[in-house]
Amino acid sequence: MPGGVGGAEPRGSPLSRSITKTFPREEQYGLISQMRRAAVSIPSNIAEGFNRYHNKEYRHFLYVTLGSCAELETQVELSRDLGYVSDIVRDELLEQLDFESRMLRNLIKKLDLRE
Repeated sequence: MPGGVGGAEPRGSPLSRSITKTFPREEQYGLISQMRRAAVSIPSNIAEGFNRYHNKEYRHFLYVTLGSCAELETQVELSRDLGYVSDIVRDELLEQLDFESRMLRNLIKKLDLRE
């Protein structure tokens, strides 16, 4: 989805794939799987909500997306605590997730103004 859907450019998915490649094999069905699912749900929920008929439904999916961002933030912190990523990588990922969350909140505010 180049440029994003509805003004939000999803960034989560490629991020988690690139950093989880270095995680230990025993995390394949644990943290790796959880992070990838959360990251994939970010652009997926934006796209699904965008294709709904009413803005109210779209907002609902944007709020679900915010939840996925928060979930991924927690998993990034846990990855740092477990020593799977450095402070620098953690900070970069959290900054990108914060940016995504701010864009989503701004989009929600714009949708609220339309009603």
